[in-house]
Amino acid sequence: MSGPVRWAHVFVDRPTRSFARACDFWTAVTNTSLSAPRGGDGEFVTLLPKDVGADACVKAQAVTDGEGGAHLDLSVRDVPGFVAAARELGAETAAAHDGWAVLRSPAGQLFCAVPWHGESVRPPVAAGSRLDQVCMDVPPSAYESEVAFWSGLLPDWSARPGSRPEFHVVEPPPGLPVRVLLQRLDTEGAVRAHPDLACGPDIDAVRARHEELGAVLVARRSHWTVMRDPTGGLYCLTGRDAETGGLPRAASRATGPASGH
Repeated sequence: MSGPVRWAHVFVDRPTRSFARACDFWTAVTNTSLSAPRGGDGEFVTLLPKDVGADACVKAQAVTDGEGGAHLDLSVRDVPGFVAAARELGAETAAAHDGWAVLRSPAGQLFCAVPWHGESVRPPVAAGSRLDQVCMDVPPSAYESEVAFWSGLLPDWSARPGSRPEFHVVEPPPGLPVRVLLQRLDTEGAVRAHPDLACGPDIDAVRARHEELGAVLVARRSHWTVMRDPTGGLYCLTGRDAETGGLPRAASRATGPASGH
């Protein structure tokens, strides 16, 4: 392996037609401000923490194809080495840029390898929640190979079964801001991804605030709530502790390791 991942960003991908509205919502729920746009078409923005000294770990991208979703940016010292290692594990290069690359996992999930710029300070919990997870929904036929890919790509992260049989968690070392949850779907289809926020101990209070900002409740589950943001993008509010990322103790005793959705 070319070296450890030094930082990670969640990218919230939303259609160009509703991108401004998406940015309004996601800056509000993460207590951040918006950077100046960048990219050839101004398609990239960073959600900047308001706390002095904290480093950004959420970005957004306007997409012209499809309804969007989420993806990871993994920051490393040696981008070419990381890309080569990912390709050896089964990834494909979707696009090569000057200094960074877009990759595709064996199941088809896009992610990026980008240079590390010294980020090291995770933002604090904001308004009772923390956007700290990308959940990749993987079809059954690709699930085992996808678990093996992410476990191999991130060998210094902790890869282990989650709190339910269909979950597998890839959790970073202390200090890194974003973790990966692989969820096995019941039916075949394309891989897709969405952002998750840890909202424990009061998921309902966070849900109510999001609804005031224009989000809509889609479904309630045992330890998470499925929401739709004002632009139609799906995401989840989870009962995991907003500071530690773990499930509440009672839930972990009932369902297994404190590492699920």
